[in-house]
Amino acid sequence: MGVKTVVTLSDLPETLGVKTLIPSTDGVMDSVYFLDKDRVLKIFENAEADAVEEELKLLAHCKSLTISKPEGKIFWVQNKPALIYRRCHGKSLKYAEVDEIKQIGTFLRAFHRQTAARQSTNERLFEKSRLEQMIQETKSEIFDTIVKKIDLTLRNDGIIHGDLFLDNALFLEGRLSCVIDFTQACNGDFWFDLAVVDLSWCDSDEKTEALLEGYGATLTLDEFRPYREYATLFYSVNRCLNGGNYQELLEKLV
Repeated sequence: MGVKTVVTLSDLPETLGVKTLIPSTDGVMDSVYFLDKDRVLKIFENAEADAVEEELKLLAHCKSLTISKPEGKIFWVQNKPALIYRRCHGKSLKYAEVDEIKQIGTFLRAFHRQTAARQSTNERLFEKSRLEQMIQETKSEIFDTIVKKIDLTLRNDGIIHGDLFLDNALFLEGRLSCVIDFTQACNGDFWFDLAVVDLSWCDSDEKTEALLEGYGATLTLDEFRPYREYATLFYSVNRCLNGGNYQELLEKLV
């Protein structure tokens, strides 16, 4: 996928000093342009300005971590909020090895330590009540059957990333160089956040154990299973509502 909002240099404030504008071909939810070797423009397609302000606060609070670093304040491009970030160097993985999984687990633990007990004004996107509402919108009986079988009460541990799939982490020479895209960050359960990583990064119990080890979690695989099921169901329903390929996720649950 590419950018959704097509812009030219004339759409940007002259004070930014932008000379080149190269659209990214990897964007999924938002529009991303490379401005030069050091800066990236992100246009938020769905987030309101208040949510972008929350992201700025979160990134400032966690600035010691290997995360995207914004430069300046929010501005507007075609009536949509936008930010400039320092360009993160590295590439996202198509497939994660055990060492890389341990690294992302270690990162997530450090992130959670900094966000524990903090409160975000963003909507709590991953709550069961919201998932049940999403399931109603799909009109799918299979989703409804599965959610009723998952025995899980989600906690409010602090602010979670919520979307730490493979494409939201960059690696350079085998080391984690940057975690990006905190648009969906909100209050939630830390184990659920870990389960989202498991969903995208791990394809075996060995890799799940590596993730738990990197995070320093005391959970057994059996104790972690309801979180894995819930994360799989959530993103299966999410993809269904957004016209994505949800069948491969659903097959893990039936």
